[in-house]
Amino acid sequence: MTGQPAAVGALDGLKVVDFTHALAGPYCTMLLADLGADVIKIEPPWGDSTRNMGPYTADDDQHAFGGYFNSVNRNKLSISLDLSKPEALEVARRLIGDADILVENFRAGVMDRMGLSFEAIHGWHPKLVYAAIRGFGDSRTGRQDLPEGRYSEWPAFDVVAQALGGLMAITGPAGGPPMNAGAPVGDIVPALFMALGIVSAVRHAERTGRGQFVDVAMYDAVLALCERTIYQNSYLGEVPGPQGASNPQICPFDAFPASDGWVTIAAPGERHWQLLCDLIGRPELGEDARYSINAERVRRADEVRAIIGDWTRVRTKAEVVDELGGLVPCGPVNTIVDILADPHIARREMIATVEQPGSARPVHIAGAPIKMTETPATVRRRGPLLGEHTDEVLFRLNYAAAEIAKLRNAGIVS
Repeated sequence: MTGQPAAVGALDGLKVVDFTHALAGPYCTMLLADLGADVIKIEPPWGDSTRNMGPYTADDDQHAFGGYFNSVNRNKLSISLDLSKPEALEVARRLIGDADILVENFRAGVMDRMGLSFEAIHGWHPKLVYAAIRGFGDSRTGRQDLPEGRYSEWPAFDVVAQALGGLMAITGPAGGPPMNAGAPVGDIVPALFMALGIVSAVRHAERTGRGQFVDVAMYDAVLALCERTIYQNSYLGEVPGPQGASNPQICPFDAFPASDGWVTIAAPGERHWQLLCDLIGRPELGEDARYSINAERVRRADEVRAIIGDWTRVRTKAEVVDELGGLVPCGPVNTIVDILADPHIARREMIATVEQPGSARPVHIAGAPIKMTETPATVRRRGPLLGEHTDEVLFRLNYAAAEIAKLRNAGIVS
């Protein structure tokens, strides 16, 4: 799928039973799958809701899934189970029985009501690592001497987590209204934290034989991402607000206008500042006490931005980068068209090519950013069709063909 031979990932040999849907959970299990884990995605008969969200290629005559689903469910197997039926729950228990990891992102109590709670499973599978991503966490963790917060059973989406966790309050132009980030960080950041929590818990289970419950809340994760606001408030009594592309503690550290777009320049240290001054033809500023140290530049940030902006705005992005690149930290503000044309991205293998069922042409999705010399993370195959691997997974569990046919006829699997 990527033009490279298959490689054994670092998590090869780990089996993940994936009860996740939407974005946060699937992104987490995608990371585990990219790293070589055997991820079995359990879907209801109608499939993960993101299968129907597109986008679709113009010639796709199947609409089995679109780019959203394909991007975060690559490298997984799909089995379709109707978990409202007891027989399907028995299949799920057999799947869990030899698994190392279970990941779910239902609202609190959903798995419990199906008899698949951490406590119920831990009793007969004590080594299992049981992971849950929820909007506001799980009652099993946190301070048990304090009452649960009002949000504990509330549903949540990316934008809600960004709002509550403080990200929207510091995003956008200075003095403007709150904005959510362009990427769904309210989902993806908790997914990243959860992947780290899972592999840490697996390491513990390998040493001790004891699995545990791993809990990451979307609210908590976004708050952790906004760690700067906490110490700013504690140290200075400030309530940080949006500042555009700048940073309140270092200068210059901004986006500047070019004749054909925007570029970023960061030169908070004295060495980089002097280099920048020399390169833009203002060497005297490097010696001027009003600008020579970062703290003084922060006080005069508007002046500094104006000086640099006057130099960048009469140059193209490429000219700015050609003159500063490799000396002063800088980079163009890229669109996806720019990124696809960047040979650096090709070298880093950050664009993966996969099949799209129903389309005559392959499509691009993001590659795996974790690079490892011995056990590389890879995009090995496209996202699965709904229930594409049901038979394969059940055969692994020693179901006979006749048993599988019976389960399918009864609507338990599909």
